[in-house]
Amino acid sequence: MPGCLGSQPPPPKSFMSNQRQQKPTLTGQRFKTRKRDEKERFDPSQFQESIVQGLNQTGTDLEAVAKFLDASGAKLDYRRYAEILFDILVAGGMLAPGGTLSDDVTCTEFCLFKAQEDMETMQAYAQVFNKLIRRYKYLEKGFEEEIKKLLLFLKGFTESERNKLAMLTGILLANGNLSASILSSLFNENLVKEGVSACFAVKLFKSWLSEKDINSVAASLRKVGMDNRLMELFPANKRSCEHFSKYFTDAGLKELSDFARNQQSIGARKELQKELQDQMSRGDPLKDIIVYVREEIKKNNISEQTMIGLIWSSVMSSVEWNKKEELVTEQAIKHLKQYSPLLKAFTSQGLSELTLLLKIQEYCYDNIHFMKAFQKIVVLLYKADVLSEEAILKWYNEAHQAKGKSVFLEQMKKFVEWLKNAEEESESEEEEAD
Repeated sequence: MPGCLGSQPPPPKSFMSNQRQQKPTLTGQRFKTRKRDEKERFDPSQFQESIVQGLNQTGTDLEAVAKFLDASGAKLDYRRYAEILFDILVAGGMLAPGGTLSDDVTCTEFCLFKAQEDMETMQAYAQVFNKLIRRYKYLEKGFEEEIKKLLLFLKGFTESERNKLAMLTGILLANGNLSASILSSLFNENLVKEGVSACFAVKLFKSWLSEKDINSVAASLRKVGMDNRLMELFPANKRSCEHFSKYFTDAGLKELSDFARNQQSIGARKELQKELQDQMSRGDPLKDIIVYVREEIKKNNISEQTMIGLIWSSVMSSVEWNKKEELVTEQAIKHLKQYSPLLKAFTSQGLSELTLLLKIQEYCYDNIHFMKAFQKIVVLLYKADVLSEEAILKWYNEAHQAKGKSVFLEQMKKFVEWLKNAEEESESEEEEAD
């Protein structure tokens, strides 16, 4: 109704079409970039000058050096220039490929390579790196990469510089500042061929072992799979346990020689056990397996006690066992009867028999389905002349393990009594004959 409040005439058509056509547009106007938002140009020389100047001022006072580095991290871009920072701290300036100092930049005399060559000084330098990396955690990865690079540059350094780097690296490995994976750089073909790697490794391991024992060193090596690669410090024609052992023993590192020998022995045993299992799976004649085992004992200097343990494990791993307890005993007796000549061939000593008994006890305890089979297995091997009554009585009276002791001793009680009676009867018969 015309004139009523709230009632508005429709807007003109031209206004509607204009309103529809008005859309937001980008004007293309640019804001002036603030100076602090501009991407900083990569300028390593200016960064180097700042660090060199600070190190020249702090001099040989490593406490002051650590404080300077701590404070400078707030002003300088450590993340961007990490490699240059570590180059300066180690060598006094930025390193060119190969390990020589770049000519066109200022260097400092206050660095690791110019320091005194003794453990006390190297430990103090290790603390500088430790504090720096703890303060700026993001430098951790860059530091490992730096050490890997420096190891590849060893030929470019003097003997004294190599010694200092080896001592420092050993301390840092002991402190957990570095992973033993950095040692992979020492397997570089050129370094190995010229004997640089082995020589450097002697200094490094001496330093590491002065801080930690061989078990700790072994654990660190094992963690990154380096425990089986130490032979690679030598050229292929010298990559033997004998050469490694002599080289490091002569250098005063018998602990490392023994560790490497043990590692090789473990490796040889694993290979031997796998080969044994393969031979058994193929159904090779027992006489061929016995010949093979005897050759391996001789070649790898393995004791009969160790070998009987390997044979037992191989015999028990070469078959798929029934999951039912009442059927597994019968299966085990049948299987062991077949392989008793092999077990007999390598139990010529009382200690080997005892080792086998302990292995059987351990196996029956660890594999729950075999708990009731223990006594039957022992009796079978006694009848097959693999185990003697002396060994069984010794095991029963004093040499058994704690694992499942009460169960297994109870199982063996009647058989042991029978053995004792048989022994007494035999003795009385001998006395009567006399």
